[in-house]
Amino acid sequence: MTSKAQSGHGGGQVLPFRESLLAMLGVAFVSMLVALDQTVVGTALPTVVAELQGFEYYAWVATSYLLLSVITVPIFGRLGDYYGRKPFVLASIVVFSVASALCGMATSMPFLVAARGLQGIGGGMLVGTAFACIPDLFPDSHVRLRWQVLMSAAFGVANAVGPSLGGILTELYGWRAVFYVNLPVGALSLWFVWRYLPHLRQQAHSGPIRVDWLGALLIGVGLGGMQMSVELLPQRGVDWLTAGLLVAAVAALIGLWQWERRCANPILPLDMFRHPGVAPLFQLAVLVGFAMFALLIYAPLLLQGGFGYSPRDAGLLVTPLVVCITVGSIVNGRIITRIRHPNAMLFAGFAMLAAGCLALSQATRSMSHPLLLTIMLLAGFGLGFIMPNLTVFAQQTVGREHLGIATAMLQSLRMVGGMIGTAMVGTMVTRSYSAGVEHSLTTANALDWLSRMSDPQVLIDKAAQAGLLTELQQAGHNGALLLEQARVSLVTAIHLGLVIAAVAALVGLWRARRVPPVRLMRAGQQPAMAAE
Repeated sequence: MTSKAQSGHGGGQVLPFRESLLAMLGVAFVSMLVALDQTVVGTALPTVVAELQGFEYYAWVATSYLLLSVITVPIFGRLGDYYGRKPFVLASIVVFSVASALCGMATSMPFLVAARGLQGIGGGMLVGTAFACIPDLFPDSHVRLRWQVLMSAAFGVANAVGPSLGGILTELYGWRAVFYVNLPVGALSLWFVWRYLPHLRQQAHSGPIRVDWLGALLIGVGLGGMQMSVELLPQRGVDWLTAGLLVAAVAALIGLWQWERRCANPILPLDMFRHPGVAPLFQLAVLVGFAMFALLIYAPLLLQGGFGYSPRDAGLLVTPLVVCITVGSIVNGRIITRIRHPNAMLFAGFAMLAAGCLALSQATRSMSHPLLLTIMLLAGFGLGFIMPNLTVFAQQTVGREHLGIATAMLQSLRMVGGMIGTAMVGTMVTRSYSAGVEHSLTTANALDWLSRMSDPQVLIDKAAQAGLLTELQQAGHNGALLLEQARVSLVTAIHLGLVIAAVAALVGLWRARRVPPVRLMRAGQQPAMAAE
């Protein structure tokens, strides 16, 4: 049955309080599913790579997820605008949960990368639809910010337990458990969304919808080709494959630009990229994604591979980073509606993020745990001050008819930044570490062990370390010294990557001045919505 949902309930919300609370609980569980996966997997990833043997795929475990999410977020953001978001949220939970089970059953790194790609499709559907449900339910930005505390609390629970849970599950039950933990959360999310989230859709739309599949394909070829060329360049140099991938990527992106200008329903609304209020926010989304994902992916590797911490200890140290993203979002929500210049929070966020990345780039094994925790806290608060404001500012700026696609584009571009950042930092880490190890082994006349030590997984896998030390000592080499030199090479490489992440945050600080002054006005008369 179809009935009109009024926007007057509680001042700026389309449903009464009880229905709004239950609907938001459904969205909160979905957000918890995504947040829990990101934080748990990050802590376990070094151990995963050590067991499945394939450090060259380390970055791809993250970037395959991001690449497929980048493609699917705008598609389902647009479809959600037209058909309503609930059916796509339900489908995304199923896809995400099935992919999580496949990740847990992976027998090789290519299998895991492929399963993470499928998980990225589900994650892209989730991000493109679930997060856009909130402005549907709460058109007034002030009301929306108050209700988003519930979302922040869900993120907080997932972020608080995620890193430690990932470390504990990895040590006690093996890394596969970190993927299987998504299944009960997915089941709870599925039931809550199906039972309580209303099916809201705009009445104004009628007729068939044409999805820009060619645009999606061109995005995949362009970003995927660029990603693969960056990944392969350190090992292969400039050859026919890397050059061909780069040429294909450039041609696809040029073709995408030309096609989107003529397409009736483009996957990339180019007018938004020219909008003076939204375009700067898109740029900041790319930059914050670059810094954030580089930090989330390589901080655990620094702690486990570089400093020799256990997965559990590394998880405890990373916890303040992800928890303070949520705490920062809650604090931001309390401040942003009470100050005359909301844009100031963007400046504060990027400054704190840059300071956190720079400080971590100077971290050493002897650094005290309280100081490491403080650095993580600083970076986490910075992210918490940036990400919710990008979304709220964009939603405040665009019209109602573009609300879903604008929200989706912000999430998608943040993933693009994350994909670029992970690829660039990963390539830099791999190349710098390999060069350092080769130099150490050459000096010690122990190049026979280069293939064994060129993969940082040996610094995490204790059994592999013991075997390698025995072989080196039997051959008359100081194995402990060579392993220590390898750790120093890895720390140096990751430090360099974190400096690049800090540069991205500093560029964001500089570009934030291009965001026009935002006033969080009360919502006026909103377009009618239909609830099914």
